Amino acid sequence: MELRRNTSVQIGDGNTQHITYQAPPRPAPVALHSTLPRDIAAFTGREGELHRLLRAAEAGRAPVISIHTVDGMPGVGKTALVTHAAHQLAQRYPDGHRFVDLHAHTAGQPPADPADVLATLLISIGISPQNLPDTLEERAAMWRDRLAGRRMLLILDNAAGPDQVEPLLPASPQCLVLVTSRRRLIALDGAEPLPLDILPPDQAARLFTRLARRTPTDTDTDHSAVTETVRLCGHLPLAITLLAARLAHHPTWDLITFTDEFATAQDRLGELETGNRAVAAAFDLSYQDLPPHLQHLFRHLGLHPGPDIDPYATAALTDVPLAQARRHLETLYTDHLIEEPTPRRYRLHDLLREYARTLATHDPTETRTQATHRLLTYYTHTAQTADHHLNDTPYPHTHPATAPHVAPNLTTREQALAWMRTEHPNLTACAHHTTTHTQPTHLIPLADAMAAYLHQQGPWDQAITLHQTAAATAHHTNDALGEADALRNLGRVRYLTGDYAGAGELAGQARELYRTLGHRHGEAHVLRDTGVVRYLTGDYAGAGELAGQARELYRTLGDRLGEAGALRNLGQIRRVTGDYAGAGELAGQALELYRTLGDRLGEAGALRDMGVVRWLTGDFAGAGELTGQALELYRTLGHRLGEANTLTDLGWVRQLTGDYAGAGELAGQALKLYRTLGNRHGEACALQDLGRVQTELGDFTAATDLLYRSRVLFAEVGDAQGEAEVLNGTGALLARSGEPQRALDTYQQALLLARQVHSPLDEAHALEGIARCQAHTDTQAAITRLREAVTIYQRIGAAEVPAATDYLTQLEAGQA
Repeated sequence: MELRRNTSVQIGDGNTQHITYQAPPRPAPVALHSTLPRDIAAFTGREGELHRLLRAAEAGRAPVISIHTVDGMPGVGKTALVTHAAHQLAQRYPDGHRFVDLHAHTAGQPPADPADVLATLLISIGISPQNLPDTLEERAAMWRDRLAGRRMLLILDNAAGPDQVEPLLPASPQCLVLVTSRRRLIALDGAEPLPLDILPPDQAARLFTRLARRTPTDTDTDHSAVTETVRLCGHLPLAITLLAARLAHHPTWDLITFTDEFATAQDRLGELETGNRAVAAAFDLSYQDLPPHLQHLFRHLGLHPGPDIDPYATAALTDVPLAQARRHLETLYTDHLIEEPTPRRYRLHDLLREYARTLATHDPTETRTQATHRLLTYYTHTAQTADHHLNDTPYPHTHPATAPHVAPNLTTREQALAWMRTEHPNLTACAHHTTTHTQPTHLIPLADAMAAYLHQQGPWDQAITLHQTAAATAHHTNDALGEADALRNLGRVRYLTGDYAGAGELAGQARELYRTLGHRHGEAHVLRDTGVVRYLTGDYAGAGELAGQARELYRTLGDRLGEAGALRNLGQIRRVTGDYAGAGELAGQALELYRTLGDRLGEAGALRDMGVVRWLTGDFAGAGELTGQALELYRTLGHRLGEANTLTDLGWVRQLTGDYAGAGELAGQALKLYRTLGNRHGEACALQDLGRVQTELGDFTAATDLLYRSRVLFAEVGDAQGEAEVLNGTGALLARSGEPQRALDTYQQALLLARQVHSPLDEAHALEGIARCQAHTDTQAAITRLREAVTIYQRIGAAEVPAATDYLTQLEAGQA
């Protein structure tokens, strides 16, 4: 439309003349080609994500528009990625490239109105402002119309949500739209999501060194410093960028010193600030966008001492119903304020955790104390529930925790074990938290609830630290029963690690406390524990006496489960002292009791005991069947120590039946499990088995090394009977490798040890070995020794009777 104006002018004769003239037209808007920001010169990594976006151009040939959303936490590098990708894609979109900041999280600015954004976009392609429609719908329609058939690249950065993005989308299938947001744009139909995680450690290190303008030397120290620096930054690109920029502007600063100072900084987030850019400021914008109830949850998540959390623990921490906790966690996840590494388990990025903890310090002390109390109570109560299914002595806890308003329903051993395995890092963190804050009394019941799991699954060094701390805490708070329980738990782990002297001393201390308190069940348990220590150190008479006392006390108390455990102990003592018939009978009684009580863990142990007796008496088929049943049960129950022990037994059966390859494989599996658990005694047994296998396979060098390492371990843990076994195996190796005199000397050492610990089977093995060494030099002496061995074999009913008897007959015939 042309604009006209009327005006009057006075001419020379004094008359006035009216003149109409036409104003010049407004210039048409200049159509812009590209509004992309500059590319990131130091862009590093993200090869996989970049490849996905570059492939998006190929999707432009599809019948629908290609829309890709890049979502992630604040500072993860969303804008940098799409900008870098856009510059590489630019030539494929000749009709233009648009970059629009939608200001979902921009300090001092509200989110952009889609109508205003469309006005800017339409003007940028040449539409005159006076021709812009008034409504959002009309502008969106014009935008789609003008882009029909065009190839344009559109970046919608920092989007608030689908409602803001949807009107801005072209309809042309030749266009490509890249959207970034801190939220997961779940409701944006047709979009391909690309969640952006923190950088992998190697890419994070490359980014830091590139921006800091430092090239680490080849020394491990420099590389370690860079690795630690980016770890402290949580591998978050924004944090790395800001910290590297500081170092780049101080060329005289030493990298290692710089890393140490950052590691020890009281306010690490405060260190991550340069000019108007700061990690904390980026977090602030997301936090302030939350409604009050989600701000409350976010702050409370910072109070959680463990690495992750589930809806049940969240419900306890924030004192809300379970369904509400689930919804709130899902919202924070959608907003990229928490991550979900596995289904229904959430965690904070390290820097977001620090940020949340800082925010939580502004809450009243009482509010924070009550929240952590609810959390610790929840974990303790649920751990006690799980322990009831895992403990081989599942008695009521001496310090029962109050039931929370909601908790997972753990009704089977499998469920309990799964829960404990998942929550173990959180339980450990909570236990540590109680010792460093003002809630130490939570530690005692929590440590006790974790005892059976740690005993069966390890790691035992962690268990030792936990129970030591619990015992000290109980002592300082005058909790005698808690101290007795902690001492007993500590002693049980000590003998697993081979510290038999320490285990015996701790059991004695616990027994005195139980007696003083009149706690007869506790006293019975410690009698059994002490008997096990005596058994492991070769004091079979003392072990039998203590196991017998424990059995009588359990009977008096009407505790059939405890009685079954004592029967197993008595059977094991009978077995090692050569009474195989008695051992089998006692194991059978224990098995019957366990099955009556429905205790599958005890059943597995009794089956294993019976299997050992079978192979010792030459019934290898029966031994294999019983041991296989025990192994299947242990695996079903997730009992790793029982599994390792049974693998060892099954390996012996394979050896005795000539399947040396199978025996070696089983021993290797057992060794791996023992080492994972930290069980040095079990490791010694597995090494011995591997040594015997290599002896039979003819690899004498490997066998020598394995048997030596086994003997050293047995000596370190104080198992003289184990040493005697290894010496017999070493004697057999030396005899096979053509060193009869050294073999004879070794068998003599084994004989001495076997008699000291009263192990008739090891004594008979040593006597037979001596006889075989002497057979070529002193036949009569050999016959004498072999007769002694056969007598012992026959007395205890050992499987070696036929072979030893045949050899004795041969020697005697040669003498005749």
